[in-house]
Amino acid sequence: MTSAARPSILTVDDDPSVSRAVARDLRRQYGEDYRIVRAESGPQALEALREIKLRGEEVAALLADYRMPQMSGIEFLEEAMDLFPAAKRVLLTAYADTDAAIQAINVVDLDHYLLKPWDPPQEKLYPVLDDLLLAWQQSDRQPVQQVRVIGHRWSARSYEVRDFLARNNVPFRWYELDDGECEAKRLLGAAGHDGADLPVVVTAEGEALVQPTDAELAAKVGLSTTPACDFYDLIVIGGGPAGLGAAVYGGSEGLRTVLVERLATGGQAGTSSRIENYLGFPEGVSGGQLTERARRQAQKFHVEMLTARHVVSLEPRGSARVVRFDDGSELSAHTVILATGVSYRTLDAPGLGDLTGRGVYYGASTTEGPNCEGQDVYLVGGANSAGQAAMYFARHARKVFLVVRGDSLVHTMSRYLIDQIAAQPKIEVLTCTEVAEGAGEDHLETLTLRHNKSGETTTVPASWLFAFIGAAPRTDWLAGTLLCDERGFVLAGPDLVPEGGRPAGWELDRPPYHLETSVPGVFVAGDVRADSVKRVASAVGEGAMAVTLVHRYLEKS
Repeated sequence: MTSAARPSILTVDDDPSVSRAVARDLRRQYGEDYRIVRAESGPQALEALREIKLRGEEVAALLADYRMPQMSGIEFLEEAMDLFPAAKRVLLTAYADTDAAIQAINVVDLDHYLLKPWDPPQEKLYPVLDDLLLAWQQSDRQPVQQVRVIGHRWSARSYEVRDFLARNNVPFRWYELDDGECEAKRLLGAAGHDGADLPVVVTAEGEALVQPTDAELAAKVGLSTTPACDFYDLIVIGGGPAGLGAAVYGGSEGLRTVLVERLATGGQAGTSSRIENYLGFPEGVSGGQLTERARRQAQKFHVEMLTARHVVSLEPRGSARVVRFDDGSELSAHTVILATGVSYRTLDAPGLGDLTGRGVYYGASTTEGPNCEGQDVYLVGGANSAGQAAMYFARHARKVFLVVRGDSLVHTMSRYLIDQIAAQPKIEVLTCTEVAEGAGEDHLETLTLRHNKSGETTTVPASWLFAFIGAAPRTDWLAGTLLCDERGFVLAGPDLVPEGGRPAGWELDRPPYHLETSVPGVFVAGDVRADSVKRVASAVGEGAMAVTLVHRYLEKS
């Protein structure tokens, strides 16, 4: 094999002398066929892996020391799995840490652990790696064939298609017709289309889809859209942190569980570039990584996951709880957990409505980050989601302007984010400021900003506006079925009636459980619940708690 095509073996150990010794032993035995990469900390090793990933190269094996100060070997291997899931994983450990190494076999699918020191390597290191590398070579590592999307840069539907694929972890390549991309024209010609109706999606099998709906797209790119059976123990509606938490716990505790998501798992949290206050991730974790791990965890427990399915009604039917989809089909279960989350409110300013998806976006989209290279980006909102987005776009944009209606971020954003924003020279916070108007032909071109105390307005050139304001519950479809508060958030447990009473129409001889809605057997978790704490950790916790109450309901039914 040529040196340019050599896969890598990466080793990481915080002790420089040990790190050099490991790399030396590996280079002696495997240097002709593999590129040996050495790192002295977990973050340094992850950065090296990202560079390898960007170059389109492979990693055959990862050897990580268990005890490292910034990031343990287990934590490193867990994050490395997201980049190179096929790489063989080896933990280097002292005798005293063998129990931790054995536990890591389940945590990170560890392939082997080696006790230090392993002298002579001919007896204790090379035979182990020989077997692992042979298994890696014989595994199916062919790259996933990519979906190809051809569209216009400032087309709202083109953006929605790219966002849908990205959030569902479907590999795709984007061809922008506006740039005169020759390959885009060739693809359209091969598909027999003149480009009048875009976007066109070409599947990995070569089938051309013209302006596909999300449901059509999901079915063609391998996402599950059809349930395997008609009746379940538990239907979870919504795939954000609360829904994923409920699905994992429902599946792990033996309930026949199906999760239904209208767009993509992860919810608003799934679009976050970095969450740094979630328990167990001291180095932080992106919303996408957290979502993907939770999704894999749910699937491990045999949870069915349906994507691009839009639930339009819920009704009790005897002992069953029935949900109806927008295509008229139905799905039934003993119990339901509502975890539909919230959506960002739209900006009520002239000119912005027609530009949605064409420079005006609600929530962050990681697909747009590279497109903002060297340009100014405006973000509206003062909560954590806006702060995390500001830090993400600062990697790409020339300048990020955070537009905040209040006079500071102190009461709406976590302290760690406020400090990070203050230390980032590319971010400027515009307090007491609102977006008064947007304008543009094919896409957003200018914004008018108004100082809400002085009334002074300023018009600035702008092609990118991302809004993170308010939280609108997605509960219109529940009208007449469940009791909600005046803002549309679902009432549950003690919030339904004062002092442990029972809601109107409640027929059971007990009051509702803590997360139970006004319909017995229907529970609510996460942001859509009235007076919930809008944090990822609390949403996951409520999802798990709801499953416990589901068990209690089933036992007494």
